Amino acid sequence: MAITMYQASVPVFIQALQNLSAILQKGLAHAQARKIDPSVLVNMRLAADMLPLSRQIQIATDNAKGPAARLAGIDRPVYEDNETTFDELQARIAKTIAFLQSIKPEQIDGSEDRIVTLPLRGTEAKFRGQSYLLHFALPNFFFHTTTAYAILRHAGVEIGKLDFLGALPTE
Repeated sequence: MAITMYQASVPVFIQALQNLSAILQKGLAHAQARKIDPSVLVNMRLAADMLPLSRQIQIATDNAKGPAARLAGIDRPVYEDNETTFDELQARIAKTIAFLQSIKPEQIDGSEDRIVTLPLRGTEAKFRGQSYLLHFALPNFFFHTTTAYAILRHAGVEIGKLDFLGALPTE
């Protein structure tokens, strides 16, 4: 049985965002248990030239809602990128999941050949839908979710690979 564009996108984004939310909960609990100001973790970076945790979460959610909307042929919600607390980041993730859950399979299925045009570093990049999803959208999304995980892990939060993967589907 072939996998559909919807199956390869929306459920993948939702599961990873739910896992990211659980990881953030552990990050906040870690800060509280060790009497660390939570803003220290929210602003933490892996390296000086990398973006902080808050921005990794913002970009991860952008890289879920944007591709899903583009593949569905609908407007993507725009967020202000002003989250500075764990609660605000959690709200952003929840808002993104709710948006993704509003998209129906029939809106995305069949988008393999839909042309997706993106502004990219001063130029326009054009992709066919399937190539966009598999070679651009998903790698970007997972880069930022992985970086968020790595920031919290580096900060000493007790998380592991199974936290990143979450509950694995058995079907």
